[in-house]
Amino acid sequence: MAKVKSDPLFFHGKVEATGVLVVNLGTPNEPTPTAVRQYLAQFLSDPRVVEIPRMVWLPILYGLVLRKRPAASAENYKKVWSDNGSPLLNISQKQVKLIRQEMEVRFKGPVFIELAMRYGKPGIEAGLEALREKGARRILVFPMYPQYSATTTATTFDEVARVLSTWRWIPEMRFINQYHDNDGYISALANSVKTHWQSRPAGDVLLMSFHGLPKRNLELGDPYYCQCHKTARLLAKKLGLKDEQWRMTFQSRFGKAEWLKPYTDKTLMAMPKEGIKSVDVICPGFPADCLETLEEINGENRDYFIEAGGERYEYIAALNDDIAHIRVLSDLIQQHTQGWPETSQNWRATAIEKKNNETQKLAKDEGADV
Repeated sequence: MAKVKSDPLFFHGKVEATGVLVVNLGTPNEPTPTAVRQYLAQFLSDPRVVEIPRMVWLPILYGLVLRKRPAASAENYKKVWSDNGSPLLNISQKQVKLIRQEMEVRFKGPVFIELAMRYGKPGIEAGLEALREKGARRILVFPMYPQYSATTTATTFDEVARVLSTWRWIPEMRFINQYHDNDGYISALANSVKTHWQSRPAGDVLLMSFHGLPKRNLELGDPYYCQCHKTARLLAKKLGLKDEQWRMTFQSRFGKAEWLKPYTDKTLMAMPKEGIKSVDVICPGFPADCLETLEEINGENRDYFIEAGGERYEYIAALNDDIAHIRVLSDLIQQHTQGWPETSQNWRATAIEKKNNETQKLAKDEGADV
């Protein structure tokens, strides 16, 4: 059991607040082999991510994977890195800034929003500590994964639980599990596709590519595969597409095991032979553009399609900090914090009354004349 720490921030009568921890996957600090190695070591040693027995996997990870992969991955990160650093971190920071502004309008009481990455920095522990410093007695954890998977959403829960196991006074907790079929989210995706098509003609097929997982995860009961299919089906319906006008695939596989099919790269390589010469690609499982969308989808897979005989390949960007997306995320936060004092319209009156009652009780307990 983790050692429970003392709480130097505690004092009676402290103003309480609601906290929201927005969590994304993570990114290396720099596009260098050393930084990538540190990031991959944390990511790939998570037993939720790689479900191979530790005594088998860890020698492979440290003896082979972390010796060869960081250099190649660092080169790919360099292709998408900007003056603002990691695209995932930069976009996530913009999202949180805009969500804060949205929540200031919606909520009357103190509601604080912090960003955390499951792997890398800023970490979940730092995010939770920042909320505790601001007096958060109620915390909503919002993993930014529309489709639930044990490899993403559940491992966020694991790390939150690990950190809180060291806290003396545990806050009231809520957790957003998934939002793969949320109508606002589907509408925002559909509108981004329509906006893209306003500036250029639609391709022969809209390809919806989701991050891949080993097939074994599905067989063990992970709902991710089914939720991806539902997201794709709802998006196609919202766009009014016929069956032959859209497809869904899975990307980012590695290793020799069978992964969820159909594979994005294999599908794109085969399309030109089927007479499909133009394709639009969107990644509905990514709330922010990152290495997997910018380099893998908009770079590597674009080359596969063109080299196979394709003529036009369009990548439709993630929702990122689009205002419609920010409102969807804010709606989810508002929905999942309902009933908490700081989100109430009469928070100020309630807080003043509570403060007065506590002051009178404390004074009475001390024998003062009130």
